[in-house]
Amino acid sequence: MRSYFKDLKYAKVDGLTCGEVGYFTANIREPREIIIGDTITDPKNPCLEAFSGYRQPKPLVFCGIYPVNPGDFTDLRDAMDKLKLSDASFVFEPENSQSFGSGFRCGFLGLLHMEIVQERLEREYDLNLILTVPNVVYRVIKKDGQIIEVDTPAKLPSTMDIQEAQEPYVSLLMIVPVDSIEAVCDFTKSRRGTFQANEYLSEDRVKLIFNIPLSEIIVDFYDRMKSLTRGYGSLDYEVKGYMAMKLVKLDILLNMQVCDAFSSLMCKEKAYSRAQALVTKLKQLIPRQLFEVAIQAAVGGQILASDKVRSVGKHVTAKCYGGDITRKRKLWESQKKGKKRLKQFGKVEIPQEAFLEVLKI
Repeated sequence: MRSYFKDLKYAKVDGLTCGEVGYFTANIREPREIIIGDTITDPKNPCLEAFSGYRQPKPLVFCGIYPVNPGDFTDLRDAMDKLKLSDASFVFEPENSQSFGSGFRCGFLGLLHMEIVQERLEREYDLNLILTVPNVVYRVIKKDGQIIEVDTPAKLPSTMDIQEAQEPYVSLLMIVPVDSIEAVCDFTKSRRGTFQANEYLSEDRVKLIFNIPLSEIIVDFYDRMKSLTRGYGSLDYEVKGYMAMKLVKLDILLNMQVCDAFSSLMCKEKAYSRAQALVTKLKQLIPRQLFEVAIQAAVGGQILASDKVRSVGKHVTAKCYGGDITRKRKLWESQKKGKKRLKQFGKVEIPQEAFLEVLKI
């Protein structure tokens, strides 16, 4: 027998019809085993097949979520478990980062979904979080025929093992004012968009259709489009499939050590400009240390951009008043050896603002 609410009291019924809400009890200890849309049946009289019409949502955008305070990891895990019960499209799995420690790799339906989840975690559960650069799911075909899905730079196989890389493409529909057509089209083409069609809806509005990689629109495309149309533009997109591309992993090295928090996957044509922007920004954000910090952006073994943060100067010869020059040279040589040792064993301190500013590039 099943029960449902009637006159604020429980009443047993044989079945539920459209519009009625009820409940039943089951011996399920782990809520994660339940997926919205599951077909419930009786083991004594089972149905032949599951009800059709439901398709489990597949995440399209991935990013890492880490607590600022490592001690909040358990609270973050409990909060995500509770959030998963009310949001079936939100997926996550544990992940460890060299820069942030323990956290989770999370999947979302889009960038707006990611922002909503972040807001709920911070407001409802009082958490202070760090989000890494959002990535889409790339498809890689290896030379042995195996097809793998890559949603994080760490999962990208060696270049020697890759036969072909593919990225998701979407059909982008935009409705913009007529006087901003040229600016919007030029901006979309700069994001590797391909014009498909246009249709004038009225004297002052036009519909534009582009094919464009999903990775080009998940971060700031909507904001830029709104700015170009003075707030009157709108957009929608639909995933069409995967297309071949040249995929590379851009690594940021600090004193020859890879900082995985800044690593990202991207199209080969975008790697050089991205490398220059990252190195320039990090030079401004990383404070001067007691030793020189070398910042490099590399794809494989090729350095695309590099710069240095000068060490903090110390006047070691200030106590020398006159005397032989050899005494000063001894102090300078001793200082040079100490800085060389610091550069070899010292750790570069990266402020929290650096990670947040890199997301905006």
